Amino acid sequence: MSELTFIHTAMQLLRSRWEMLKHNERGEVTEKVIIVAIFAALAIAAGAIIVAKVTAKANSITTE
Repeated sequence: MSELTFIHTAMQLLRSRWEMLKHNERGEVTEKVIIVAIFAALAIAAGAIIVAKVTAKANSITTE
């Protein structure tokens, strides 16, 4: 579960940063694009972790 804890913490940090940027209308476009890209990467990483865990559990089930 440490992977999910890391992802959760990173997402909280990015959410707080995103909230700060929303209040500042003069924010940099580049910074917002980078934050969105990081959110997308975190979502892909979380999906990959879930798929790996589900696949491992499915492979461990006996079919006899």
